[in-house]
Amino acid sequence: MKVFINNSQQAKPLARLVVKALRQAGLDVWYDEDEIYPGDNWAKITGEGLEKSDAMVVLLTPDVPCSPNVQRNVSFALGNNRYAWRVIPVLAGIDEAVALEDFAWILTHLKTIEIPTVDKQEEGIDKITQALRAVA
Repeated sequence: MKVFINNSQQAKPLARLVVKALRQAGLDVWYDEDEIYPGDNWAKITGEGLEKSDAMVVLLTPDVPCSPNVQRNVSFALGNNRYAWRVIPVLAGIDEAVALEDFAWILTHLKTIEIPTVDKQEEGIDKITQALRAVA
């Protein structure tokens, strides 16, 4: 199973930790920093990554409502049968009540994982790994 990591710019440091942990757990991960190079057509390569992936981890941070790319990628996954039950929203450093206001379009349908932006991140990342293994 190939896992697409969907994150905003603010979540890059956390995304790198998630990518590292998932790869150490033996999962195949698509992550933009590893796939897109200067001068590449990022939209085309991202689209190819979405087409080749079977699951998505979406890191929901306070800046996601301003990121049309994150929302567009989630919309693609939610509308694709290959991703059925394999979109894992991760609340990264935001409270669920606050997140419901900004992310109702995803949180009303899917179970979330909460992860702090500092301290105890490993515990949240372990939950992401477990969730992916459960749907593999």
